[in-house]
Amino acid sequence: MEPGCGEGGGGGGGRDERVPQWGAQETRELIAARGEMERESAAAAAARRSAKTLWEAVSARLRERGYRRTAEQCKCKWKNLVNRYKGKETSDPENGRQCPFFDELHAVFTERARTMQQQLLESESGPSVKKKLKRPSGDLSSEDSDDEEDGGGDSGDEKPIRSRKRKIADKRQQSQRMAEKSRTSISSIHELLQDFLVQQQRMDIQWHEMMERRSQERIVFEQEWRQSMQKLEQERLMLEHTWMEREEQRRMREEARAEKRDALLTTLLNKVLQEDL
Repeated sequence: MEPGCGEGGGGGGGRDERVPQWGAQETRELIAARGEMERESAAAAAARRSAKTLWEAVSARLRERGYRRTAEQCKCKWKNLVNRYKGKETSDPENGRQCPFFDELHAVFTERARTMQQQLLESESGPSVKKKLKRPSGDLSSEDSDDEEDGGGDSGDEKPIRSRKRKIADKRQQSQRMAEKSRTSISSIHELLQDFLVQQQRMDIQWHEMMERRSQERIVFEQEWRQSMQKLEQERLMLEHTWMEREEQRRMREEARAEKRDALLTTLLNKVLQEDL
């Protein structure tokens, strides 16, 4: 924590109890306002502004959003957030209490590094590379030089160009590592989606095969059922034909017996009549 910058955001030698504590939403609005100022400066290719002017603009943005904070309070709170963010980067990633606004700050610094890299790539072939290397807008060390700019705005005591180049190279490597992690994450998600689609296609094929097998089994069952019914019908017809033949033979035997009986009765009657005469 910077000297003279309490958690409440006051600018005195000690902690001012009259200055209200920063709320979570108010802190997020501060980070968003600072990020907006950096994007606007990068988009407009504006000249380097003093820290006092920058933080006055941030304070005005907060007033527009309903938060009354002075430029000094915004600056001190931002330094505290940056210090905690730097500590979170080098600490155990599971210790989430060290920097509760890590994601918001990480997004701002990532965008700053990306903007810096783009500016460097655009200016590598131009004569103004040396001028831009003096103060890259994406370097986190810019937060440590705010007090020097407030005092007199003197930039003559800046570090050598070689040190700036090394920091720029480190930032570029960090940006490349982040891009590689992003590509790895996208690749893993793509592989998961491919595995899911392959598994889904396999399940669809298995389902179609099962339905086809059940359809074939149903067709075979229907054919067997028809054949068994046809066989039963044939057996019924054969039994019926046999029964009819037997009935016909019985009828013929009864008719023959009846004829014999009638002939015998006729003969007996004729004999009796002849005896009577």
